[in-house]
Amino acid sequence: MVIAPTHMPAVFFGHGSPMNTLEHNRYTDAWRQLGNTLPLPKAILAVSAHWMTRGTAVTAMDRPRTIHDFGGFPQELFEFQYPAPGSLPVATRVRELLAPVKVQLVQSWGLDHGTWSVLAHMFPNANVPVVQLSLDANQPPHYHYELGARLAPLRDEGVLIVGSGNVVHNLGKIQWAEDARPYDWALHFNEIVRAHLATHEHGPLINYLSLGDDARLSVPTTEHYLPLLYVIALQAHNETVSFPADGIEHGSIGMLTVLVDSREA
Repeated sequence: MVIAPTHMPAVFFGHGSPMNTLEHNRYTDAWRQLGNTLPLPKAILAVSAHWMTRGTAVTAMDRPRTIHDFGGFPQELFEFQYPAPGSLPVATRVRELLAPVKVQLVQSWGLDHGTWSVLAHMFPNANVPVVQLSLDANQPPHYHYELGARLAPLRDEGVLIVGSGNVVHNLGKIQWAEDARPYDWALHFNEIVRAHLATHEHGPLINYLSLGDDARLSVPTTEHYLPLLYVIALQAHNETVSFPADGIEHGSIGMLTVLVDSREA
Protein backbone atom coordinates (compact mmCIF):
# COMPACT_ATOMS: atom_id res chain seq x y z
CA MET A 1 0.00 0.00 0.00
CA VAL A 2 1.36 3.41 -1.00
CA ILE A 3 1.38 6.67 0.91
CA ALA A 4 -1.46 9.07 0.16
CA PRO A 5 -0.90 11.15 -3.01
CA THR A 6 -1.98 14.73 -3.48
CA HIS A 7 -5.51 13.70 -4.50
CA MET A 8 -7.30 10.88 -2.69
CA PRO A 9 -10.14 8.84 -4.17
CA ALA A 10 -13.63 8.84 -2.68
CA VAL A 11 -15.81 5.74 -2.29
CA PHE A 12 -19.46 4.91 -1.69
CA PHE A 13 -20.15 1.43 -0.31
CA GLY A 14 -23.37 -0.52 -0.38
CA HIS A 15 -22.75 -2.06 3.03
CA GLY A 16 -25.75 -4.38 3.27
CA SER A 17 -26.12 -6.59 6.34
CA PRO A 18 -23.87 -6.05 9.38
CA MET A 19 -22.98 -9.73 9.01
CA ASN A 20 -20.75 -8.75 6.10
CA THR A 21 -18.28 -7.76 8.80
CA LEU A 22 -17.65 -11.43 9.57
CA GLU A 23 -18.28 -12.96 6.17
CA HIS A 24 -16.16 -13.46 3.08
CA ASN A 25 -18.12 -12.98 -0.13
CA ARG A 26 -17.81 -11.15 -3.42
CA TYR A 27 -18.60 -7.82 -1.78
CA THR A 28 -16.19 -8.11 1.11
CA ASP A 29 -13.53 -9.43 -1.27
CA ALA A 30 -13.96 -6.26 -3.36
CA TRP A 31 -13.71 -4.07 -0.26
CA ARG A 32 -10.54 -5.81 0.83
CA GLN A 33 -9.09 -5.44 -2.65
CA LEU A 34 -9.79 -1.71 -2.54
CA GLY A 35 -7.99 -1.48 0.78
CA ASN A 36 -4.99 -3.21 -0.79
CA THR A 37 -4.87 -1.06 -3.91
CA LEU A 38 -6.00 2.43 -2.90
CA PRO A 39 -3.45 4.86 -1.47
CA LEU A 40 -3.07 4.66 2.29
CA PRO A 41 -4.95 7.68 3.69
CA LYS A 42 -3.83 9.87 6.55
CA ALA A 43 -7.40 9.69 7.85
CA ILE A 44 -10.91 8.64 6.82
CA LEU A 45 -14.05 10.77 6.89
CA ALA A 46 -17.10 8.49 6.87
CA VAL A 47 -20.71 9.45 6.15
CA SER A 48 -22.92 6.59 7.32
CA ALA A 49 -26.62 5.96 6.82
CA HIS A 50 -26.83 5.07 10.50
CA TRP A 51 -26.08 8.46 12.04
CA MET A 52 -28.90 10.90 11.37
CA THR A 53 -29.17 13.99 13.56
CA ARG A 54 -30.89 17.34 13.87
CA GLY A 55 -28.24 19.64 12.53
CA THR A 56 -24.76 18.47 11.59
CA ALA A 57 -22.24 16.80 13.88
CA VAL A 58 -18.80 15.27 13.59
CA THR A 59 -17.02 12.89 15.96
CA ALA A 60 -14.12 14.48 17.78
CA MET A 61 -12.85 11.93 20.30
CA ASP A 62 -9.43 10.29 20.46
CA ARG A 63 -10.85 6.76 20.67
CA PRO A 64 -14.31 6.40 19.09
CA ARG A 65 -16.28 3.47 20.46
CA THR A 66 -17.58 0.66 18.27
CA ILE A 67 -21.36 1.07 18.22
CA HIS A 68 -23.46 -2.07 17.80
CA ASP A 69 -26.58 -0.35 16.51
CA PHE A 70 -28.68 -3.40 15.62
CA GLY A 71 -30.37 -6.44 17.11
CA GLY A 72 -31.00 -10.09 16.37
CA PHE A 73 -27.52 -11.02 15.18
CA PRO A 74 -25.02 -13.58 16.57
CA GLN A 75 -23.08 -12.72 19.70
CA GLU A 76 -19.85 -12.77 17.69
CA LEU A 77 -20.99 -9.65 15.86
CA PHE A 78 -21.80 -7.83 19.11
CA GLU A 79 -18.33 -8.69 20.37
CA PHE A 80 -16.62 -7.30 17.29
CA GLN A 81 -14.52 -4.19 17.94
CA TYR A 82 -12.98 -1.76 15.47
CA PRO A 83 -10.53 0.23 17.62
CA ALA A 84 -9.44 2.87 15.08
CA PRO A 85 -8.31 6.18 16.55
CA GLY A 86 -10.21 9.38 15.95
CA SER A 87 -8.80 12.70 14.78
CA LEU A 88 -9.68 16.04 16.34
CA PRO A 89 -7.66 17.91 13.64
CA VAL A 90 -9.75 16.30 10.87
CA ALA A 91 -13.00 16.99 12.75
CA THR A 92 -11.98 20.62 13.19
CA ARG A 93 -11.06 20.87 9.52
CA VAL A 94 -14.48 19.50 8.53
CA ARG A 95 -16.17 22.13 10.66
CA GLU A 96 -14.01 24.81 9.01
CA LEU A 97 -14.86 23.64 5.48
CA LEU A 98 -18.59 23.44 6.14
CA ALA A 99 -18.90 26.90 7.70
CA PRO A 100 -21.20 28.80 7.97
CA VAL A 101 -23.13 25.57 8.59
CA LYS A 102 -22.86 24.97 12.31
CA VAL A 103 -21.07 21.67 12.93
CA GLN A 104 -21.05 20.29 16.46
CA LEU A 105 -17.97 18.43 17.66
CA VAL A 106 -19.32 15.48 19.65
CA GLN A 107 -17.95 12.91 22.05
CA SER A 108 -21.19 10.93 22.43
CA TRP A 109 -21.20 8.91 19.20
CA GLY A 110 -18.44 6.77 17.73
CA LEU A 111 -18.30 4.43 14.72
CA ASP A 112 -21.53 2.69 13.74
CA HIS A 113 -21.80 -0.47 11.65
CA GLY A 114 -22.25 1.46 8.42
CA THR A 115 -18.64 2.51 8.89
CA TRP A 116 -16.90 -0.37 10.61
CA SER A 117 -18.51 -3.22 8.70
CA VAL A 118 -16.76 -1.93 5.58
CA LEU A 119 -13.52 -0.66 7.13
CA ALA A 120 -13.04 -4.03 8.85
CA HIS A 121 -12.21 -5.34 5.38
CA MET A 122 -10.54 -2.28 3.86
CA PHE A 123 -8.27 -1.59 6.82
CA PRO A 124 -8.47 -4.65 9.10
CA ASN A 125 -5.69 -3.39 11.35
CA ALA A 126 -7.78 -0.33 12.31
CA ASN A 127 -4.65 1.76 11.98
CA VAL A 128 -6.12 4.74 10.10
CA PRO A 129 -7.87 7.51 12.10
CA VAL A 130 -11.61 7.65 11.41
CA VAL A 131 -14.03 10.55 11.83
CA GLN A 132 -17.78 10.29 11.19
CA LEU A 133 -19.96 13.09 9.80
CA SER A 134 -23.68 12.91 10.57
CA LEU A 135 -26.58 13.36 8.18
CA ASP A 136 -28.92 16.26 8.98
CA ALA A 137 -32.34 14.59 8.81
CA ASN A 138 -34.09 17.92 8.29
CA GLN A 139 -32.37 18.75 5.00
CA PRO A 140 -33.28 17.78 1.39
CA PRO A 141 -31.00 15.85 -0.96
CA HIS A 142 -29.56 18.89 -2.74
CA TYR A 143 -28.35 20.23 0.62
CA HIS A 144 -26.37 17.05 1.27
CA TYR A 145 -24.88 17.12 -2.24
CA GLU A 146 -23.75 20.72 -1.78
CA LEU A 147 -22.32 19.91 1.65
CA GLY A 148 -20.37 17.02 0.17
CA ALA A 149 -18.87 19.25 -2.52
CA ARG A 150 -17.46 21.55 0.16
CA LEU A 151 -15.44 18.66 1.57
CA ALA A 152 -13.38 18.39 -1.63
CA PRO A 153 -10.21 20.03 -0.21
CA LEU A 154 -9.84 17.07 2.15
CA ARG A 155 -8.97 14.88 -0.83
CA ASP A 156 -5.82 16.97 -1.36
CA GLU A 157 -4.98 16.62 2.34
CA GLY A 158 -4.73 12.83 2.39
CA VAL A 159 -8.26 12.16 3.67
CA LEU A 160 -10.29 9.32 2.16
CA ILE A 161 -13.98 10.26 2.09
CA VAL A 162 -16.28 7.26 2.42
CA GLY A 163 -20.05 7.11 2.10
CA SER A 164 -21.83 4.02 3.37
CA GLY A 165 -25.46 3.11 2.71
CA ASN A 166 -27.30 1.34 -0.11
CA VAL A 167 -28.54 2.77 -3.41
CA VAL A 168 -31.46 0.34 -3.22
CA HIS A 169 -32.74 -0.20 0.33
CA ASN A 170 -36.31 -1.34 0.91
CA LEU A 171 -36.59 -3.45 4.05
CA GLY A 172 -40.36 -3.68 3.64
CA LYS A 173 -39.89 -5.71 0.45
CA ILE A 174 -36.99 -7.86 1.62
CA GLN A 175 -36.96 -11.60 0.86
CA TRP A 176 -34.88 -13.62 3.29
CA ALA A 177 -34.13 -16.52 0.96
CA GLU A 178 -30.47 -16.55 -0.04
CA ASP A 179 -31.38 -17.10 -3.69
CA ALA A 180 -34.12 -14.46 -3.79
CA ARG A 181 -34.54 -12.94 -7.23
CA PRO A 182 -34.03 -9.15 -7.36
CA TYR A 183 -37.16 -7.13 -8.00
CA ASP A 184 -37.34 -5.62 -11.47
CA TRP A 185 -37.69 -2.13 -9.99
CA ALA A 186 -34.54 -2.63 -7.90
CA LEU A 187 -32.51 -3.75 -10.91
CA HIS A 188 -33.86 -0.92 -13.05
CA PHE A 189 -33.14 1.84 -10.54
CA ASN A 190 -29.67 0.45 -9.87
CA GLU A 191 -28.93 0.58 -13.60
CA ILE A 192 -30.29 4.11 -13.88
CA VAL A 193 -27.96 5.23 -11.10
CA ARG A 194 -24.99 3.57 -12.78
CA ALA A 195 -25.83 5.16 -16.13
CA HIS A 196 -26.10 8.68 -14.70
CA LEU A 197 -22.86 8.25 -12.77
CA ALA A 198 -21.03 7.03 -15.86
CA THR A 199 -22.04 10.16 -17.75
CA HIS A 200 -21.51 12.56 -14.82
CA GLU A 201 -25.21 13.49 -14.72
CA HIS A 202 -25.76 14.24 -11.07
CA GLY A 203 -28.93 16.29 -11.34
CA PRO A 204 -31.30 13.33 -11.76
CA LEU A 205 -29.57 11.53 -8.89
CA ILE A 206 -30.03 14.50 -6.58
CA ASN A 207 -33.69 14.77 -7.64
CA TYR A 208 -34.08 11.01 -7.60
CA LEU A 209 -37.85 11.08 -7.07
CA SER A 210 -38.14 12.50 -10.59
CA LEU A 211 -36.96 9.08 -11.79
CA GLY A 212 -40.35 7.54 -11.12
CA ASP A 213 -41.84 4.62 -9.23
CA ASP A 214 -38.67 2.53 -9.38
CA ALA A 215 -36.88 5.25 -7.43
CA ARG A 216 -39.68 5.52 -4.88
CA LEU A 217 -39.60 1.78 -4.26
CA SER A 218 -35.80 1.68 -4.12
CA VAL A 219 -35.49 4.71 -1.82
CA PRO A 220 -38.55 4.70 0.45
CA THR A 221 -36.52 6.61 3.06
CA THR A 222 -33.47 8.76 2.42
CA GLU A 223 -30.87 7.71 4.99
CA HIS A 224 -29.21 4.94 2.95
CA TYR A 225 -29.22 6.96 -0.26
CA LEU A 226 -27.87 10.29 1.00
CA PRO A 227 -24.27 9.10 1.61
CA LEU A 228 -24.01 8.48 -2.14
CA LEU A 229 -24.60 12.19 -2.77
CA TYR A 230 -21.66 13.18 -0.58
CA VAL A 231 -19.34 10.99 -2.64
CA ILE A 232 -20.53 11.88 -6.14
CA ALA A 233 -20.46 15.58 -5.25
CA LEU A 234 -16.68 15.15 -5.07
CA GLN A 235 -16.36 13.94 -8.66
CA ALA A 236 -14.33 16.43 -10.70
CA HIS A 237 -15.09 16.87 -14.39
CA ASN A 238 -11.93 15.01 -15.36
CA GLU A 239 -12.70 12.04 -13.11
CA THR A 240 -14.47 8.85 -14.03
CA VAL A 241 -16.29 6.43 -11.76
CA SER A 242 -15.98 2.67 -11.56
CA PHE A 243 -18.05 0.03 -9.81
CA PRO A 244 -15.85 -2.45 -7.90
CA ALA A 245 -18.87 -4.34 -6.59
CA ASP A 246 -22.52 -4.61 -7.50
CA GLY A 247 -25.55 -6.80 -6.87
CA ILE A 248 -29.01 -6.93 -5.30
CA GLU A 249 -29.32 -9.07 -2.17
CA HIS A 250 -32.59 -10.44 -0.76
CA GLY A 251 -34.50 -8.86 -3.61
CA SER A 252 -34.31 -5.27 -2.40
CA ILE A 253 -30.88 -4.42 -0.92
CA GLY A 254 -28.41 -2.91 -3.38
CA MET A 255 -24.70 -3.59 -2.91
CA LEU A 256 -23.31 -1.13 -5.48
CA THR A 257 -19.87 0.27 -4.66
CA VAL A 258 -18.90 3.51 -6.45
CA LEU A 259 -15.27 4.61 -6.74
CA VAL A 260 -14.37 8.17 -7.74
CA ASP A 261 -10.70 8.21 -8.63
CA SER A 262 -8.64 10.52 -10.85
CA ARG A 263 -6.32 7.59 -11.54
CA GLU A 264 -9.16 6.03 -13.55
CA ALA A 265 -9.54 9.06 -15.83
